[in-house]
Amino acid sequence: MPNSSTNTSLVARAWAALDAVPDPEIPVVSIRELGILRDVRQAPDGVIEAVITPTYSGCPAMAQIAEDIGAALDGAGLAPHRVVSVLAPAWTTDWITDGARQKLRHYGIAPPSRTCTTQGTQAPQPVRLVSRNEREHTQPVCPRCGSPNTERLSQFGSTACKALYRCITCREPFDYFKPY
Repeated sequence: MPNSSTNTSLVARAWAALDAVPDPEIPVVSIRELGILRDVRQAPDGVIEAVITPTYSGCPAMAQIAEDIGAALDGAGLAPHRVVSVLAPAWTTDWITDGARQKLRHYGIAPPSRTCTTQGTQAPQPVRLVSRNEREHTQPVCPRCGSPNTERLSQFGSTACKALYRCITCREPFDYFKPY
């Protein structure tokens, strides 16, 4: 087994290689920026492990993400490696970085407008139930013109984790990344 400084170097190289892996459904942001890539570590058997959490159980993009991670690690000369999927703690839109939220806006997708957990904590949080009245009065802001005057057209957008909205001001449709 490599010594501790080698482990640190390999893990740092793996993080650097995986920073550039785009989300297959929203290629303007990386899997790290979306919070899908949770950890990179070296297992006791020496294998580099990339730990990922799906945005929701059954996300069809996870197989592609695992394949893209493998290609990035292979390209960086970091074999052997494996992808480990974990479901707990469950992914939350709170894990989307501020930079990714800005990229989503520029790409035409409204990022989540509220947080679901206590900021800055990775600890499990209780599920926060939101009344229909509160949910319907938390409208996303249009990513094109910035107007808060928007309406939901469909609970599901281009993917199940997004809803389809339209801006009443500029009349343009847009996806809204639903808060989880």
